[in-house]
Amino acid sequence: MPKYQGHRNWNHWNVSLWLFNSEPMYRLIQLAVRQSATLDAAASWILLNLPSETADGAPYSFASVRAALQHWEG
Repeated sequence: MPKYQGHRNWNHWNVSLWLFNSEPMYRLIQLAVRQSATLDAAASWILLNLPSETADGAPYSFASVRAALQHWEG
């Protein structure tokens, strides 16, 4: 059962927090999703354009970025 505000673990929660609470990051996500055929492809593209970790030290990984995109409605 998720314990991190609906997220699987702290890392997924932290990555989602950083991706969706910054306008430049949100715009990056919008661009990636528009230009990609699938959310998996968008997550891969996003990873290429991110630093290795969030400012809090959570690593950006395919799993954490893809989990953040799971309910994308943008």
